[in-house]
Amino acid sequence: MTGARMELPGKVAVVTGAGNGIGQQIALTLLSKGASVAAVDINTEALGETEKQAGTTVGKLSLHQTDISDRTAVSQLTAEVIREHGAVDIVINNAGIVHSFETVNTLDYATIERVMNINFYGVINMTKEFLPLLLERPVAHVVNVSSMGGLFAFPTQTIYGASKAAIKLLSEGLYAELRGTNVGVSVIFPGAISTNITLNSGAHTAKLDKFKNIHQKGTSAKTAAKGIVRAIEKNKFRVHIGIDSKMLSFLYRCFPQSTVLLLNKLIQMAMK
Repeated sequence: MTGARMELPGKVAVVTGAGNGIGQQIALTLLSKGASVAAVDINTEALGETEKQAGTTVGKLSLHQTDISDRTAVSQLTAEVIREHGAVDIVINNAGIVHSFETVNTLDYATIERVMNINFYGVINMTKEFLPLLLERPVAHVVNVSSMGGLFAFPTQTIYGASKAAIKLLSEGLYAELRGTNVGVSVIFPGAISTNITLNSGAHTAKLDKFKNIHQKGTSAKTAAKGIVRAIEKNKFRVHIGIDSKMLSFLYRCFPQSTVLLLNKLIQMAMK
């Protein structure tokens, strides 16, 4: 059996994108359960906010300003985490960005490369650097956060979706390759989550203000984090976060073409 159920007290987890949103809540949830956390983010100020929110558990938290798309930086991160914590039991690849709501035809190459470098190659870099360390532990776990946009197309977020679909397939292949080892793998498919991802990605526009009420009604980052941490504890392979992720995934399996066209129509109407 790949991996095993995990008791979190005393474990060491590396969490990317830990400066805000889901990543921050994952870090805080792990700390509350007795784990130590290496919080990774490119934004130093955001990491400082996570530190503030850690409260009495701050002694088990270390902060690491790192660009995960930079292979050399991730290699240095590995050494930093080992110096700080001595070992690594869990790696949670949560960091990711979206792009502006544009078609593939209008997106520039620089934006496409940035999305793929962070969302996909960032996960590759983290996995390649940390997996040898995880294989040395009695029980270990890798969590890769994909998206419901990695299961089916959200037109005008096509490159983002492609990067998340790549994470899905990477996770499934990794799960099979690690079968029979001590390392479990979970792939997560969040729906709409109440975070500031468009602002943090530099992709927010005035048109997106129309989605504010819908955005606020999405699954909270705290709820999403609890579901992800539970996946580690119970060694779950696939986890859908939010009713929208579950329902749209079901519709897509039954009516793939109609679901994609419906989403395209709804997005076009909303962006007018």
